[in-house]
Amino acid sequence: MGPDARTCADCGCRLSQYNLEDRCAACSRDRRLDAHLSPSVPEEVWLGLDIQTAIANWDFGLASRLIRERAGLRQDDMAIMTGLSQSFLSMLKAGNRRLTNLDKAARFLQGIGTPDALLAPPFREHPASSTPAQVPYPGAGRHGTQPAAHDTQDLNDLAAQAAVQSLHFTDEITKTNVSDVELEGLESTLTQIAGDYVHAPLRRIFTDLVTTRDRLIALLTGRQPLGQTRELLLLAGTSCLLLAHASQNLGDEDAAIAQLQTAWTFAEQADHNDLRAWVKGTAALIAEWSTRRQTALDYTRQAIQLTPVGQTRIRIAAIEARAAARIGDRTTAMGALENLQRARDQSAAPDALTRFGGLLTFPEAKQEYYIGGTFALLGEHQRAEEHATAAIELYENGPKEHRSYGDEALARLDIVTARITAGEIEGAGEQLQPILELPPGPANPATRRRHERSD
Repeated sequence: MGPDARTCADCGCRLSQYNLEDRCAACSRDRRLDAHLSPSVPEEVWLGLDIQTAIANWDFGLASRLIRERAGLRQDDMAIMTGLSQSFLSMLKAGNRRLTNLDKAARFLQGIGTPDALLAPPFREHPASSTPAQVPYPGAGRHGTQPAAHDTQDLNDLAAQAAVQSLHFTDEITKTNVSDVELEGLESTLTQIAGDYVHAPLRRIFTDLVTTRDRLIALLTGRQPLGQTRELLLLAGTSCLLLAHASQNLGDEDAAIAQLQTAWTFAEQADHNDLRAWVKGTAALIAEWSTRRQTALDYTRQAIQLTPVGQTRIRIAAIEARAAARIGDRTTAMGALENLQRARDQSAAPDALTRFGGLLTFPEAKQEYYIGGTFALLGEHQRAEEHATAAIELYENGPKEHRSYGDEALARLDIVTARITAGEIEGAGEQLQPILELPPGPANPATRRRHERSD
């Protein structure tokens, strides 16, 4: 026993370094005035192999549930015994919390009266019971010679010390400056913004995005487990992606590109292909409406390598088709439309970005709108009108919160162009009237700086 070892004031046994009392758990229970009324775990409960395995694996949630069931204890009984709150014990039992803090683990194990034989070495208060007398030493010679007893004890002490150090390390790396509740709240906020984007005032959208981005960056400057860091990087990158769209809609291409560069950095740090693909796709949209139209095709070809299935791949194919049509490359445009149809035929679960909904989805109505726009640019106006009409019907009959009045209005313009080309002037006028009735603002193409919002 080392010179700094502490012993129980009653029985004299060695105290665990995590027991801050002056008596061992057993003596402390014995000294309670109302010991006969205090909740306790019957000795036979500890004989359960599943309970022994749960404690050995540090699965304290499972151990807590099994012990309560077999000892007939209530949750408040466990709280009295361990000194841990009922809410914490409830989350522990449900698997929503893990007991990695060493002090809390010691309090839990000692409070329920866990036999020393089931405890890890750092928590044992009776070292004699932990000596593995019947276990052969792994380093024994060919004749089975055992090391001296004090060597075995020294090795046990070293093992216990190494275990404590490992547990301290896991305790450190699981510390976090963000709760799961806050992470869910931030994701919910971005989902709301993405959904509102197609119809809400751009000023409000921009302000909410900046506030959310600033909170995410502030959290990233702190400390959290790697899984939470990756989720924060995805959310921060998504906020910058949405800011890029908003900046482009305001007519500030330089700001949009800067936001995309930041979003790409977050995607790289998170090693997140879905975010990478959306960034490249949005860069292609911006290039399509600039003088760098060939660059738009380069971006779509980079993006298509990052997304094998799902709405994101459909989006990239649609952007490629329209960008190719804009520079008169019919072969590439038609090939991209074929890729779009193949991607449509593949069923896939929502990816990491389309789960946000709104602007970060590419529903069938938008798909039809892009296909119609591609045929309009290629001069195939009858086919353009067919797909534009399909897009309008889908928007009108779909959920109100998913309706993009901008896309709908531009689809009507494609129909107007088709009718004028066919000499149907009266029919063209019929399509213009709904556009003129749109309220002024970002949803109305007549009041926007750009021909189309970058969505």
